[in-house]
Amino acid sequence: MTSWYDADGHLSEDMIADFRQTLLTWYDESGRTHLPWRIDKEPYHIWVSEIMLQQTQVETVIPYYERFLAELPRVQDLAEADEEVLLKLWSGLGYYSRVRNMQKAAQQVMADFDGQFPSTSQALQTLAGIGPYTAAAIASISFDEVVPTLDGNMFRVFARLLKIDADIAQPKTRKIFYGIILPIVDPERPGDFNQAVMDLGTSLMSAKTETFAESPFARFNLSYQDGTELTFPVKSKKVKQVQKFYAAIISEKDGLLAYQQRPKTGLLANFWTYPLVEFDSWDAIYDGVFEQFKDAKQLNITPVTHIFTHQKWQVMLVQVADNLDTWTYLSDDAYEALPQTTLQLKLQAALKENL
Repeated sequence: MTSWYDADGHLSEDMIADFRQTLLTWYDESGRTHLPWRIDKEPYHIWVSEIMLQQTQVETVIPYYERFLAELPRVQDLAEADEEVLLKLWSGLGYYSRVRNMQKAAQQVMADFDGQFPSTSQALQTLAGIGPYTAAAIASISFDEVVPTLDGNMFRVFARLLKIDADIAQPKTRKIFYGIILPIVDPERPGDFNQAVMDLGTSLMSAKTETFAESPFARFNLSYQDGTELTFPVKSKKVKQVQKFYAAIISEKDGLLAYQQRPKTGLLANFWTYPLVEFDSWDAIYDGVFEQFKDAKQLNITPVTHIFTHQKWQVMLVQVADNLDTWTYLSDDAYEALPQTTLQLKLQAALKENL
């Protein structure tokens, strides 16, 4: 049975060298080197891709990435862009605070770094919206800094390879993994090493995939060797998702529909949606909304559901006769020109289906 450790209990230099060579050879032959953000090492390109890839699958990101760079090819363009342009380019990706922070960071790059990205992970973390993972990705890929990119894939891969049983849901565990993985990162190709681990974690060592005997990584995988692979990584349960219940008000005046701008803070900040009224439960909508509005009519039996990280929204479409001064009435063309959220697109589809 292969071991990562020498007689003194330290990571074996020979094993590390063997693993690096095996990993990078596999990456060169089987990795996703064709992805558009892997064509070059331009930090702006790497940064845009990494922010887009947060909470979003690769296949979804590709057209957004290409459209974003076609419209805003330089960090200066992003720094100077109108917010509506940004939100329109981001529409459908969700988590809109990401793109707002990107613009803040672009403005910092222009003002504080003379238009050039900082070259170390530590300095990159001074930019808005850039945390340890994104900073490490940019620094290792664009500037060859030897630093691991600790994300879910890297946690899973090395937890299984080395049987690390620290709970990855605990913030303190990051330091444990960082200390173990840092000396394993290839000093000649740190960016490729990190991207190879990511590809490994989404393919041969994905969450539900068990290592097969012919895998080039079987001999490095201590958890595979003793049959405990799927017990790693150790992760405590997530906090239960909070449910929210809303009535989306459909009000018409002179052929125009009612909209309302969301508050400046919170989920969907500053976006325009149908007026949303919150209730304590789905059943409470039936009592409350019909008391508040004239001639209220429920349009959809099945709620429109939208998932945020820690919240699940369920929305009922309610057609009313009221016209309130706090609502803004817009034509379809006028509204289409505004940035739209995925939730609003769902509501529009449900309205079309139920009218």
